[in-house]
Amino acid sequence: MRFALTILGVNAATPAFGRFPTSQVLQYHNQYFLLDCGEGAQMRMSDFNIPRHKIRQIFISHLHGDHVFGLPGLLFSFDLKGRQEPLEIFSPIGLKEMILAQLRPGGMLSFPVHFHEIDASKPMLVFENAELTVQSIPLKHGIPTVGYIFQEKPRPLNIRPEKIIEYQLSIAQIKAAKAGNTILLENGECIENQELTLPPVPLRSYAFLTDTLYDEEVLPYISGVDTLYHDTTFCNDHLENATLTLHSTASQAAELACKAGVRQLITGHYSSRYKDLEVFFEEASAIFPNTVLGLEGNTYEI
Repeated sequence: MRFALTILGVNAATPAFGRFPTSQVLQYHNQYFLLDCGEGAQMRMSDFNIPRHKIRQIFISHLHGDHVFGLPGLLFSFDLKGRQEPLEIFSPIGLKEMILAQLRPGGMLSFPVHFHEIDASKPMLVFENAELTVQSIPLKHGIPTVGYIFQEKPRPLNIRPEKIIEYQLSIAQIKAAKAGNTILLENGECIENQELTLPPVPLRSYAFLTDTLYDEEVLPYISGVDTLYHDTTFCNDHLENATLTLHSTASQAAELACKAGVRQLITGHYSSRYKDLEVFFEEASAIFPNTVLGLEGNTYEI
């Protein structure tokens, strides 16, 4: 199953140098999840051929405008297209009132919207389905802010086809083997599961952490994730600004990636002070080599 991230907007605070505010789409097989919804998010979906009608869940990190001001326009567009499918929106407390205030003058929507309010002070399991779990974790920013960790659920084991024939396994025995059980044959022979099945597929995970001060308290939650997208609003030349505004630098994100043992770091949430983004890559990759620049329109396999 495909597990991939497409970045729609990668700038901090305001649009600049052709870069849009924060928004991204995470695809898992035929499911599409929207993470934050800055200005122009739906325009970027059109630019990058994202099937926005397939979005069923939206996850908002916090209520600063550069992370939510694209949401009313997206909802109105869904309405104009005659959407009927329910939409779930997860966010810290306060988004529902903000959005409803903007919807009332133009009339309510043609589809149900379910707002799920998250307590930003503690980790929470906020969503799960048959394939994935999504956990929120507290981040350190000026207002209640959360990060999100998307984790695959274990899947049934794949059975070796030749073993089905060799042992004349029944459907019930095949199901039991896929569930990890040892199989007892009619002749009394016991067949260990590892003989019947292929090694389990490693589970994949994605962590979305923006906006936030450098904070090692998140390490237990992001340890070993495959891909980490972390706030890199500034480089070290503006370390003081990062501290004052409760953001992180590229080197701080890289240090956190090292300590968490992640496989890949994606930079993002760039300050408008920077036109050339290569400085973020140079600073982060010097500490954590498996760093990639977060760029709009790029898709990153998890």
